[in-house]
Amino acid sequence: MTASIQPKAPLPLLDNDLLRTFVAIADTGSFSRAARQVARTPGAVSMQIRRLEETVERTLFLREARRVRLTREGEALLGYARQLLEINEEAVAQFLAPRVNGTVSFGVTDDVGTRILPDVLAHFARTHPAVQVDVTSGRSVDLLSRVDDGALDLALVTAGNDGQDDRDGELVYTEQLVWAGQAGGTAAQRDPLPLSLAAEGCIWRAMALAALDGAGRRYRIAYTSEHTAGQEAAMSADLAVAPFPRALIRPPLTRLDDDAGLPPLGTYGIVMVRAAGGGKTVDVLAEHVLERFRALPRDA
Repeated sequence: MTASIQPKAPLPLLDNDLLRTFVAIADTGSFSRAARQVARTPGAVSMQIRRLEETVERTLFLREARRVRLTREGEALLGYARQLLEINEEAVAQFLAPRVNGTVSFGVTDDVGTRILPDVLAHFARTHPAVQVDVTSGRSVDLLSRVDDGALDLALVTAGNDGQDDRDGELVYTEQLVWAGQAGGTAAQRDPLPLSLAAEGCIWRAMALAALDGAGRRYRIAYTSEHTAGQEAAMSADLAVAPFPRALIRPPLTRLDDDAGLPPLGTYGIVMVRAAGGGKTVDVLAEHVLERFRALPRDA
């Protein structure tokens, strides 16, 4: 008589809500910031991670004094979590997202184009494959002009402190603007202060010059580039310092602290401006852009 074969117990399924919280913590490095991002209390977020760790039977985060970081097992899970969330969103979008097609002309500034746009476009293409997005990168003043002329349907531009500007638009994000320079460099101690800036019309330039004028600090414009990569090159060579978004600073650059004697710059806004009569396809892309910005961590 042969022994009966017992069916193997199925593996547990990963909960998308738990994965979404897990990814938010990995991206922000903080349980509290992730809690704001997923609209839950910090206690609820901690409980979700405990449930996820029990499911996979592994510790996923190491709690440190000022932030949390992934364990080796957490890093391995992160890639799967992103894929599962993307597949889920793509599948749901096939049935629930508006079925639209056509072409949208979309303008972005250089810093948005390099940091945020790739993720936005990749995600939008998966959920709305019948829409063609034509992208133009340029200065805010030029993009605004092209929106007015009807050459662009939608544009993301920069505006002054907290996004205040003299035209209609929707504030989608605010960032802290800080002084940046080469780590260990001497540019910040020179007199007059050498600056790496964009041309007239750039809000970062206007905020930096207004702050220096208000503080009575002497300066000279040593390097001008319309692209953030060019400004970074001048800083990396220790030729100048520059006003930069805090989130954009990467080695070998560093944020210049108060010891450099530079005046605070405050925050600036990213504003979405639409052309009149854009239609349903433009509205769908605009809402998608808003959702992606809402998911970004905010400056503390």
